[in-house]
Amino acid sequence: MEKRHKKLAPYYDSGAVGITQDGQLKIRDQKLVPLQERKTVKQLVSKENRDRAALYREIAKANQRPEWEAEIRETFARRWVDNARSGWWYMDKGGNWKQK
Repeated sequence: MEKRHKKLAPYYDSGAVGITQDGQLKIRDQKLVPLQERKTVKQLVSKENRDRAALYREIAKANQRPEWEAEIRETFARRWVDNARSGWWYMDKGGNWKQK
């Protein structure tokens, strides 16, 4: 995830990719990604979301509380946003995009 984060950073910076309210990533504005890079960005986002989902699920499982997964996702989403650089985009609880 760390290596992937470095590859995704330029797309966070440009506003193409943002953080959703459930701790996932989403391509916010595909037009900000050069055409030749779109497939790669989609793959990076997909792989990141797969790994994040597994992380949230495993934390809930390790605590023997699978019903906590939604709360864990929200907690991580807040941390991702708190640690995001100024200018990066995130979704608020209502599903609206905001810029940090």
